[in-house]
Amino acid sequence: MEEMFRSIQDFFSLLPTLRVVDVLDILLVAFLIYKGISLIRSTNAARIVGLIVAFLLFMWLTNILQMRTIGWIMRQILELGLIALVIIFQPELRRGMERIGGKTVHTFRDTRSPLSEMELAISQTVNACEIMSEGKVGALIVFERSVSLEEYEKSGTQVEAKLSSELLRNIFFPKAALHDGAVIVRDGRIAAAGCVLPLTANRNLSSDLGTRHRAGVGMSEVSDAVVVIVSEETGTISVAIGGMLKRHLAPQTLEKLLRMELIPDQDGRKTVRQWIEQHLKRKEK
Repeated sequence: MEEMFRSIQDFFSLLPTLRVVDVLDILLVAFLIYKGISLIRSTNAARIVGLIVAFLLFMWLTNILQMRTIGWIMRQILELGLIALVIIFQPELRRGMERIGGKTVHTFRDTRSPLSEMELAISQTVNACEIMSEGKVGALIVFERSVSLEEYEKSGTQVEAKLSSELLRNIFFPKAALHDGAVIVRDGRIAAAGCVLPLTANRNLSSDLGTRHRAGVGMSEVSDAVVVIVSEETGTISVAIGGMLKRHLAPQTLEKLLRMELIPDQDGRKTVRQWIEQHLKRKEK
């Protein structure tokens, strides 16, 4: 108990010596640690980090026991560790850079469209998805938010048109030229169609999911976009966000999710991620 009080006294005695640079240094380190933990938790990197910790513990043990040969081998491995980590975490690093780069571009312009325009875009999207679901017409619709999708927009055909149910259904009509790609929606308008999206590397997805779903999940992993997917095989409607996929949505549920994520903050608004987590907890109970 005395040691705890002594530590507290030492802490307060050092406070007057803190500089603004020291505070910024501490905040920066805390931010980097937070981002590192978030990256590990949101990917399959946790197992790799566990292996690295085990390796360091084993190396410490060899030094204690003075096992010179194995210690020398492990030190050589450690010298190449940085390069190995860059190679191993290449997908995660790429996603992080895409997020940072996308947000940097978007800080210079207002990404929010008038409420009525976004509401109209959502209602037209829900109407189109309901009709395409009944006809088992595949669709992939990406709603851009703060992270720029211009890189993926360039892979398709520029449209720059008002979003309507009829236009979406014409784009995804099976014999249409652009039906195999994705539609990118920006500020309630269709920016481009026939776009190529990155496929997810997540191996935990159900084996019955095809390329369209894997592209939708992949897009939600590298950006903060909201991705709507209509299955060509079953006609089911799904939403991907933050690497999470919510399947078998009714049109009313789809509209609710899109409103929660795409319309500016309202009282009591929840994100799709929170909504899905709460829904899964209720199912487990």
